Amino acid sequence: MEIFGKSKEGWLKGFLELPNGIPSHDTFGRVFSLLDAQQFQDCFLEWVKAVNDVTRGQVIAIDGKTVRRSHDKTLGKSAIHMVSAWASENRLVLGQTKVAEKSNEITAIPELLALLDVSGCIVTIDAMGCQKEIARLIIEDSGDYVLALKEN
Repeated sequence: MEIFGKSKEGWLKGFLELPNGIPSHDTFGRVFSLLDAQQFQDCFLEWVKAVNDVTRGQVIAIDGKTVRRSHDKTLGKSAIHMVSAWASENRLVLGQTKVAEKSNEITAIPELLALLDVSGCIVTIDAMGCQKEIARLIIEDSGDYVLALKEN
């Protein structure tokens, strides 16, 4: 976060007062560890809606990724797997949902779609998300979809 903050300091100063510059990596870590994850997500989504101009026909790519180094073998914690929605034209993550343990992207994608307004957008999802229910949710929100399939 510190590196990102330093690279975007000029832009951030349009929203924030930064009299002491960008906080350190450790400071970000302490602050984030104290935040309520659900409240942070709700606030983040409201902020994204306020600063993001989703245009008709914009591509929203939904994909899952495992967060590197998020596991802890000594505590028996497996790695965190997240599903994200990326607005390709705006180069912005619109939202993310954590995949529940012993679950998969198929259950997380509908949760993510419920957070988003995809009307007028084209939603792309890889083979994992090729489900009739997921396609139905996108259509009900007045969006279009491209679902990628593999030959196997």
